Amino acid sequence: MAAPVSVLRLPKGPDPNSRGFDPKSPRFIALCRTSISMSAASEADPEEQQREQHARTTLRERFLHCLLAMTNKKVQFHMYEKVKVEATFGASDIDMLHFQVSDLHTPIGVQKEALIRCHDVISLTFDA
Repeated sequence: MAAPVSVLRLPKGPDPNSRGFDPKSPRFIALCRTSISMSAASEADPEEQQREQHARTTLRERFLHCLLAMTNKKVQFHMYEKVKVEATFGASDIDMLHFQVSDLHTPIGVQKEALIRCHDVISLTFDA
């Protein structure tokens, strides 16, 4: 018999189709701002802008494939203060603010289920 799995439901966006939040809203600005702005050269040159956008798209796609490859695998998280923890990776939220993990092994014990804040993680490794 399959074990039931709880589902985390995110709040619906303000538009009737629930396609997301207003890009000018404080919540969107706080959670979804881009960390890398476009270069000055690409803003002036449309061809350079297209190349930069293609590079960003490729990097984002590789990152999402990496997240998919980590699912249900042991992942080592390297955190601040030289803390290293290991857990079975489950998922990430849509804003990339938290990782959901199982069997989190920390220096002070084991947690069956946990959320790890992405801002606390310096790097992570896993065997492919």
